[in-house]
Amino acid sequence: MSDVILRSPLHDQHVALGATLVPFAGWEMPVRYTGDIAEHTAVRTAAGLFDLSHMGEISIRGDQAAAFLDHALVGRISAVPLWGAKYTMLCTPEGGVIDDLIVYRRDWDHFFIVANAANKDVVVAELGARLAGFDATLEDISAEVALIAVQGPRAEGIVARMCARGADDIEAMRYYSAANVLLQGDIHAFVARTGYTGEDGFELFVDADEAAAVWALALEAGAEDGMVPCGLSSRDTLRLEAGMPLYGQELTRETTPFDAGLGRIVVFGTPAKPRGGFVGREALLRSKVEGPSRVLVGLLGDGRRAARAGYGVLDADGETVGVVTSGAPSPTLGRPIAMAYVPASLAEPGTVVGIDVRGRREDMTVTALPFYSRAS
Repeated sequence: MSDVILRSPLHDQHVALGATLVPFAGWEMPVRYTGDIAEHTAVRTAAGLFDLSHMGEISIRGDQAAAFLDHALVGRISAVPLWGAKYTMLCTPEGGVIDDLIVYRRDWDHFFIVANAANKDVVVAELGARLAGFDATLEDISAEVALIAVQGPRAEGIVARMCARGADDIEAMRYYSAANVLLQGDIHAFVARTGYTGEDGFELFVDADEAAAVWALALEAGAEDGMVPCGLSSRDTLRLEAGMPLYGQELTRETTPFDAGLGRIVVFGTPAKPRGGFVGREALLRSKVEGPSRVLVGLLGDGRRAARAGYGVLDADGETVGVVTSGAPSPTLGRPIAMAYVPASLAEPGTVVGIDVRGRREDMTVTALPFYSRAS
């Protein structure tokens, strides 16, 4: 892996706002601006502005683009409607997760994939290897694209105000759909109603050289609604409360979608019309039939000490039987929360397990995910 640290096209804006910058997946990115709790709370109550330009963007075009993605990924991408989006995964032949992705359909023969920053090069290489025999082309366009997200209950109004043309499309847009809009300043943007916070929100894909203008436009449009710039730290607690998995923690090459409770995204088809041919199908079908030996669960604590990634999960006898994958104090709930892999026998909500917090047992209670839903 290269030792070069990449910088977002919004690096100067982050410095000017006093952000704390840290290395993340080969990039120097803002971890916070004013404070983790304030930024987290702004997204839950108003809106937050995120720079996600470290994410990878991949374009797939060609007459067999849909057929190729049906083969390469676990979802039926050919069924995604025009301007639709789908959460899916790239898996190994053994069923392990290489990366979780969002695929957008921009035309009948044109798809746009967003990959995690740390996995972008691996995803490009793996998709390239699976492309053989298909009439389609793959292009890594990550360096050309900036990704800016507006997340929170006031996001719709903010993004609509950013538009010179297309505000009606923003207001009519359903979750996991997208549209081309013209922002003020004659800036073209591909805007999707997607996000990673558990709130309503939009992700704006723009040319990298127009990122600074879009960031300034968003700050201006969101000022009256109390929107604040937010860093990676609050994004992590937001996604944890929403029960959303993070690659490298809940998802790895050693976990299958079924282990993570996401078997629903694997499309096998029906007995009358089975779907075959996608990479990992046989291994994933075995995982579905046999059921996972370990299960991803939510954990709620009553104390002050948070479970952190890597901490052991203990049974009633004090034996280590699982591992915490993510954990933090929840700003919204006011108590510690975590996600962990545990044996299926301990996965029933209400089950009490122990967490080895630096040599001291702290009890937590298994609960269904997510911890927080904006519908509640």
